[in-house]
Amino acid sequence: MPAIDSVPVRVLASIALKGAYLELAPRFEKESGVRLTTEWAGTGPILKRVQAGENADLVIGPAQLIDALIALGRIVRGSRADIARSGIGVAVKKGAPRPDISSGDALRRALLAAKSIAYSSGPSGMYLAGLFERMGIAEALRPKVTQTPPGTFVGELVARGEAEIGFQQVAELLHVGDAIDLVGPLPPDIQQLTVFSGGIHAAARAPDSARALLQFLAGPGAEEVIRSKGMEAG
Repeated sequence: MPAIDSVPVRVLASIALKGAYLELAPRFEKESGVRLTTEWAGTGPILKRVQAGENADLVIGPAQLIDALIALGRIVRGSRADIARSGIGVAVKKGAPRPDISSGDALRRALLAAKSIAYSSGPSGMYLAGLFERMGIAEALRPKVTQTPPGTFVGELVARGEAEIGFQQVAELLHVGDAIDLVGPLPPDIQQLTVFSGGIHAAARAPDSARALLQFLAGPGAEEVIRSKGMEAG
């Protein structure tokens, strides 16, 4: 795969794909000769920065973010490609008792019994806030819930003992490593899958190389790595 553009590809990406991307990016650079410069941010900050006129070649984030930027004319229409699907996971500190998350009702009881809870500011956090409302426990949980700043790994709070139970995309929890235990994904009756996609910025300086990178990340050669990081390809 020869280099297509003479300038590096600038990527602005959600941390949800960081684990898989950091393994795949060097392979792409070696095969293509294209250099990558990558910056990580939360979904909200990515939207605000691109809305404000910040340029990149490739933007990676939840599909809803990419679609919103397409509607704003910031991402090239028709350039979106889906890279991975990720479910929400539950984690505790390494060696801590594991709550029963076998069903929505079991999780509800575990949350009411927990001393502290953390979830993200990204799509998983927004979903959980609504889930707790639907469960009728939002007010009871409010004093013990911490919502992490954008771009923060919830697992880091769990590892430090600042949250007894942590929620985030499974891939983001796995990225923290051995300091936490992944209890498992949310039970099927309350699980929410998020699609993570990429799109070419309308003002890209290296659009051809960015498109090659996106095709690589969304292609069959990346599937094994994506699955190893707790996600489903595409």
